Amino acid sequence: MSTDFLKLANVGVQSLQPYQPGKPSDELARELGITDIVKLASNENPLGISAKVKQMLVQSIDEITRYPDANGYYLKQALADKYALQPVQITLGNGSNDLLEMLAHAFLNKTDEVIFAQYSFVVYALLTQAMGARAVLVPAREYGHDLETMLQAITARTKIIFIANPNNPTGTFVNSKVLKAFIARVPAHVIVVLDEAYFEYVNDAEDSSKWIIDFPHLIVLRTFSKAYGLAGLRIGYSLSHVSIAEILNRIRQPFNCNSLALKAALVALNDTAYLQQTVTLNNAGMQDLSAYFNLHKLSFIESKGNFISVNVRCSAEDVYQELLKEGVIVRPLSPYGLKNHLRVSIGTYAQNQRFKQALIHVLKLES
Repeated sequence: MSTDFLKLANVGVQSLQPYQPGKPSDELARELGITDIVKLASNENPLGISAKVKQMLVQSIDEITRYPDANGYYLKQALADKYALQPVQITLGNGSNDLLEMLAHAFLNKTDEVIFAQYSFVVYALLTQAMGARAVLVPAREYGHDLETMLQAITARTKIIFIANPNNPTGTFVNSKVLKAFIARVPAHVIVVLDEAYFEYVNDAEDSSKWIIDFPHLIVLRTFSKAYGLAGLRIGYSLSHVSIAEILNRIRQPFNCNSLALKAALVALNDTAYLQQTVTLNNAGMQDLSAYFNLHKLSFIESKGNFISVNVRCSAEDVYQELLKEGVIVRPLSPYGLKNHLRVSIGTYAQNQRFKQALIHVLKLES
């Protein structure tokens, strides 16, 4: 007699749907036999790897027979110096998503509530459900966070509030002054998680890590996957009060950050020229695509990230499928309830032009 293993799974997992990442280029090549592919689906850095990081990786390749430094001493020290914090306030993760997992496992149970906004990163809902906690979904305000309503949603059972800033997938941004005032009003028993994967792309944001001294219930997440171009190495970090970091380290997997990622992040952190080149390219691409959408009267959500979400005035899923045939991979936002929106990562000039021409062909726009 066969066993129904799904019934053995935790209740929250039984109805859970796996996270769907952006379609890999190799998968499209296998399916349609296309070789000239532009991937603008996963908000990756289009510049390619930093020359300094590449040189370090080549020099360090022989070290992969050894386990990495489990505590990430040198990277933690560099981050502590950068943010004027103590190394013990920093937790390293296999991408910032690993840190979201740690937070969920460390703090959530079936009696807890988790607050997050409509149209925010889908992983918040997945983790909440997996842990059996109750999701409190606050309707979006202009595709972003309605902080006042989030405050009103707090109860004695609220354990975590997730805020992505800039928000993924909409790119909306909460002003630093407004956000700081919001955190000051959140009760001390509620952990505020600021997910700042796209922080480096924002030109005028206050560094929220400076607020931790005043708000012990604040934890800031950042990553090397986006602006620093290390998505494939998977490394991120959190900045928090010492007591929160100590709890996260109790459940952090041994050697959760590999040796090459630790070294690459350390080099990338100090490669200011590469970071500036990244931001400059992103700003130019954002202006280019915004002007293109305005020209064709396609409404879009103003974004502070390295992506932009556009209303294509019809089924985004259908447009996405047609763009695949053109060798262009973007991201339909139907899983978020935005059935007519595509999220497009900012690419190089040539990649952006390729997307624009493909969209003209698919939507039959005037060129």
